[in-house]
Amino acid sequence: MPGFTRGFKGRARTEGRNRLPPGQYDTGKQWPVLTAEVTPKLPTGSWSFTVEGLVERPTTWTWDEIHALPPSTYQGDIHCVTTWSKFDMTFTGVSVDTLLDAAGPRPTASFVLAFSHTGYTTNLPLADVTGGQAWVVWDAEGKPLSADHGGPARLLVPHLYFWKSAKYVAGLRLPRPRRAGLLGAQRVPRPG
Repeated sequence: MPGFTRGFKGRARTEGRNRLPPGQYDTGKQWPVLTAEVTPKLPTGSWSFTVEGLVERPTTWTWDEIHALPPSTYQGDIHCVTTWSKFDMTFTGVSVDTLLDAAGPRPTASFVLAFSHTGYTTNLPLADVTGGQAWVVWDAEGKPLSADHGGPARLLVPHLYFWKSAKYVAGLRLPRPRRAGLLGAQRVPRPG
C-alpha cells in the first residue's frame, strides 16, 4: 500500500461505525473526562441560567423554572477535538431555541457568549445554537449529569464538537456587534 508504513493500515472502522470522523477514535462505553478548571460544587438550589444582552426580555431561570420548560432530547454522537468520539448518546434538557424565544433576541444579535458559573466563556455564532442545534442539558443517558461532565447543567452543541459545549453553564449573552479592527484602536496623529 503506497503512502503507509509497512504493517500500518490506519484505524479500522467497525461495521456500522462509518460515522466516525477522520482522526477520531471510538471510546466505546467510556466517556472521557476532560477539564480546564477545578470541578465546582454547584447545588441546584442556588443554580440559575440567564439570557441577556441584545434581547427584548432578559430572563433568568432557577433550576425548578428551567425544568418546567418544554423538555427536549438530543440523541446522537458526540465528538471531542481531543480525538475521541462516543456514539449513541442521549441528553435531556431544554432547547436553546426555547430559551431564546423567551428572551427575544434583537435583530442585530449575531453572536452568543456562553458563560459558566466558574467564569469560563466561549463564543459562537447565533446561527450555530439555533434551529435545533443546541441545548442546555442536565441528564445524560437517563441520569443526572455528573459534575465531572459539567453538571448540574452544560451547554450541548454537538455539531461543533465538545469544545463549544461549555460545562457548568450559567447563561448566554448576546453581545453588541463590534467592527473588525477597531477593538481597542486609538487614533495616532500623522506626522507633519
